[in-house]
Amino acid sequence: MRRTSMKLLLPVLATAFVGTAMAGDNASKDDAVAMVKKAVGFIKDQGIDKAYPEISSKSGSFHDRDLYVVVYQLDGVVLAHGSNMKFVGKNMIDAQDVDGKPFVKERVELASKHASFWQDYKFVNPVSKKVEPKEMYCEKLDNTAVCAGIYKS
Repeated sequence: MRRTSMKLLLPVLATAFVGTAMAGDNASKDDAVAMVKKAVGFIKDQGIDKAYPEISSKSGSFHDRDLYVVVYQLDGVVLAHGSNMKFVGKNMIDAQDVDGKPFVKERVELASKHASFWQDYKFVNPVSKKVEPKEMYCEKLDNTAVCAGIYKS
C-alpha cells in the first residue's frame, strides 16, 4: 500500500518542483531593487568610465537571467544598457511601447521628480524574446536614472 501511495505522490511532487524552478527563473521586485542599488553604488565607487561598460556587458555582474540594468541621461540618451548595446549613445526619448506609451519620456520625467519609483510598460523579454508587461524600478543619480526591471509574464 505504501508503494502505491508513493508512486502516485512522486509525479505530483515532481510537478510542484518543476513549477517552483520555473517560477524562480524570473527576477523578482526585490532582485530589481537590489540590482539598481548595486549599480548605483558601483557607479559612485568606480566612476562612469568603468561602470557603464560593466553595466552594458551581458557577461558582467549587472546581468542576471531576465534582469539587467539600464542607465538613462535625463534627456533620454542611453548611457548603459545591459541587454542591447545598440541603444547606448542613442536618444530614446520618443521610444514607445507596443501600446504607444512613451515609456522613456515618462521615465525621465519621473526621475526628475522622484528619488526612486516604479514604472509599468511593455518590452521585449531577452529570455523569452516576447513582448511582455514589465515593471521598471529606477533611482535618480545626479542627472541620470539607473533602472532595472522585472517581467510580469
